Amino acid sequence: MASRGANALVSRANRLRQKLQSALEATLLEIEDVSHHHSGHAAMRALPTSPQETHFNIKIVSPKFTGHTLIKRHRMVYDLLADELSSGLHAISIVAKTPEEVQPK
Repeated sequence: MASRGANALVSRANRLRQKLQSALEATLLEIEDVSHHHSGHAAMRALPTSPQETHFNIKIVSPKFTGHTLIKRHRMVYDLLADELSSGLHAISIVAKTPEEVQPK
């Protein structure tokens, strides 16, 4: 596994993508950095440097979500991103669906 120093060279969005794709075998994975919408918030202003890659919208479709509640799906994503959440990732918005849920009816 790569060291934390090596991970710093890869953008957080790319690390999120790698972790989620690898573990959840996503058929659709969209990651949108919306940090710029939150730069004026008090928690972000308190940081010693300008906040970058702190807030993301994640849309993921995975067969591994089949049979799980929405809460469980979100927990699966949060568990996979625990190290990111403890190292500067402040918030994520998650849309988590199964392939069957996104098929046209």
